[in-house]
Amino acid sequence: MIYAFLKVHGSGNTFYLYNTNDENELDWVHLTKWLCDKNNEGGADGLLLVLPSKTADAKMRVINADGSEASMCGNGLRCVARYVCEKLGKTHANIETMKATLHVKEEAQIFESIPTYAVEISPVSFDLSTLPMVYKNQTEIKHQIIEEFSPSIKFTAVSVPNPHLIGILEDRNISDFTHQEQLAQFLNSENDYCVDGINVSYVYPLKNDTIFVRTFERGVGFTNACGTAMTASALVSNLNGAVDAEVVTVYNPGGFVKCEVKQQNDDFQLTLIGNATFTAEYEIDIKQLDYSIIEIKETKEQEQYEKCINFVNKELTALTS
Repeated sequence: MIYAFLKVHGSGNTFYLYNTNDENELDWVHLTKWLCDKNNEGGADGLLLVLPSKTADAKMRVINADGSEASMCGNGLRCVARYVCEKLGKTHANIETMKATLHVKEEAQIFESIPTYAVEISPVSFDLSTLPMVYKNQTEIKHQIIEEFSPSIKFTAVSVPNPHLIGILEDRNISDFTHQEQLAQFLNSENDYCVDGINVSYVYPLKNDTIFVRTFERGVGFTNACGTAMTASALVSNLNGAVDAEVVTVYNPGGFVKCEVKQQNDDFQLTLIGNATFTAEYEIDIKQLDYSIIEIKETKEQEQYEKCINFVNKELTALTS
């Protein structure tokens, strides 16, 4: 039987997107592992399922490349937001996710004619039990050196609701992947700190309203971008004085986004704004656990996004030279 999938990306974080009324229609774990295999048209970082919801305009599930399920995905949510809004002929919608129903809306283009959407990132918690994470007898880790992780990097742990460990770095550290990779692999294998693993992001402040973020994503590895990680990084950078703007430009290996950080007492309102690019439609023949790609219909949207990448590279060169 032939099934139609969209290949999409937010900031280079690539997914297949599939709309279905039957949550148990296919073996999503087995299918996702096959779709994300880099030998199959470059693979992807995960599968986005768009499903009916009793409480919102649609429901989103996120299956990671390794078959695990994420509670949220900011980059994926932007793509689902565009799909749902265009399908319903609306400029805004509510999307049910694992932990919360989130508001999404069409936004002014972030770069030339690139489709752009703003999505709510919530809930936010610094309580280690929400990640979950254990460190000595602490209930929070905020801008703190953890000797077991690094003698010089200050870390903050936060769930949004995906679990994140954010390290603020100096220039000499951000260019070296080694330490981040070793720490992330350790925290995503059997360890005494993060029983379910954690996303590890290193952040380099560039200006009072601009940061660079690189993320090792739980269940995926190094990604071009992670939406919740970028938002969490903007929040942590704001709280610790690395930036002082309400709207933070976040550069990443896959492009850039805008993250809006608003705080009222202990309540945070976070918004992620960025591209929602549809690169191609795939027709895939699925026979039980046997898959084959029948046809690929590419769009022209990636060509436009490549202009954005060139812009980002020039900006990063100017800011770091």
